[in-house]
Amino acid sequence: MMAIFWGIISGIVLVLFVFTIRLLVVVRTGSECKPGKKGSVSMLVVGGSGGHTTEVLRLVERLSQAYSPRHYVIADTDIMSEDKIRTLETLKNETYADPKFTIHRIPRSREVRQSWSSSVLTTLNALLFSIPLVFRLKPDVVLCNGPGTCVPLCVAGLFLGALGVKKVLIIYVESICRVENLSLSGKILYRLSDYFFVQWSTLKDKYPRSIYIGRLV
Repeated sequence: MMAIFWGIISGIVLVLFVFTIRLLVVVRTGSECKPGKKGSVSMLVVGGSGGHTTEVLRLVERLSQAYSPRHYVIADTDIMSEDKIRTLETLKNETYADPKFTIHRIPRSREVRQSWSSSVLTTLNALLFSIPLVFRLKPDVVLCNGPGTCVPLCVAGLFLGALGVKKVLIIYVESICRVENLSLSGKILYRLSDYFFVQWSTLKDKYPRSIYIGRLV
């Protein structure tokens, strides 16, 4: 019972922390200004196991070389995503000379079927690694599609804006496997992202703030 109690308390603290950061971004910038500058767009792409990396790479595959450099972030226990990323970047190299990309790892935010109480603690731990990484990379855009790893990275991006360092655009594309309900990451980032895309009209009906553009993958 105590573990559940402290898990709930930690969850409330995390949610309040995220919303405070979002409020600070608006106060410090005075508006929802666009990130970056004319020319190339630095992008942080969040991969994840269970098909998340495959889906997000299909989106990256359609992007021009203007979205460069691309910084990929995956969980430290993810053993498959790095090979998929390097395969895509090798193919892009056949079209664009000298593609610029990096791969980084952070602690996993939440394992499959991990309890709520412990997942709050592991997410906070991932946040401790995400903040210095995002501050060092200073991306213009964070692109994600649902893995738990994306939550601390998006929060770190918001924190970057809250301190007035740089406005980071958060783009969330809900996984195609989510037909009736959002994923846990989607529910957290629904009102925190700048653009929130869904691939099924049923989700658009339930979440009017989302943008429905049909199936992308």
